[in-house]
Amino acid sequence: MSGIDWRGLMQAGLHGLGLEPAVFWRLTPVELKIMLGREGLVPPLTRARLAELAAAFPDVRKEKRDGGYRNDAGAAPGA
Repeated sequence: MSGIDWRGLMQAGLHGLGLEPAVFWRLTPVELKIMLGREGLVPPLTRARLAELAAAFPDVRKEKRDGGYRNDAGAAPGA
């Protein structure tokens, strides 16, 4: 189970703000919070909070078929 309330976010963005789905999905979480007037509720990112986020959402190496493959140098193949 995800800790993100997608149903609530989608309802707020699509119905509450009247966004089109394509616009909603292009927003970052911070942009959506600003549009909803909740930007002041999020404290600044601290080292401790960054460590919590890194533990909760670790980086994973994606396979080429996932569309996220990168070589060891960090550049996409052919770039």
